[in-house]
Amino acid sequence: MQIREIREKDAESISMICMRSFETSIASSLQCEGVLTFTKIAKTSAFLERMQQDNTILVAVDNHQIFGVIELKAGHHIAMFFVDPDFQNKGVGRALFSAILPHVRTDILTVSASLSSIDIYKKYGFEYAGEVGESAGLVYQTMELKL
Repeated sequence: MQIREIREKDAESISMICMRSFETSIASSLQCEGVLTFTKIAKTSAFLERMQQDNTILVAVDNHQIFGVIELKAGHHIAMFFVDPDFQNKGVGRALFSAILPHVRTDILTVSASLSSIDIYKKYGFEYAGEVGESAGLVYQTMELKL
């Protein structure tokens, strides 16, 4: 497995992985507004746009197949973190998380974790940093990791 920066040609595959993982573990817990909001965020064109911003996007690849992505926004906030459901629990998430840490530019790494991913972030050392919130139909728990 290789962890590398995103390339433009990766955006469609990444979008599909995010949607597949989202539909498997998060979508059923949200109202329609949240599903529509996430769909817009995970679109291929949205990834291509964010590549031009102050975001670091890394992918997990093996034999030219992408099976995971992590996105760090402005050097301090995990904006996207998904592993294809067929490759979960095989160390892909841990490898992506470890690879993004050198790109963090602050003492505190934050995430707005979906409620179904809270336990995963706790395993990485994140702690609660506020109450459960909601934005555009997406329900999340603010968490942070002191580095």
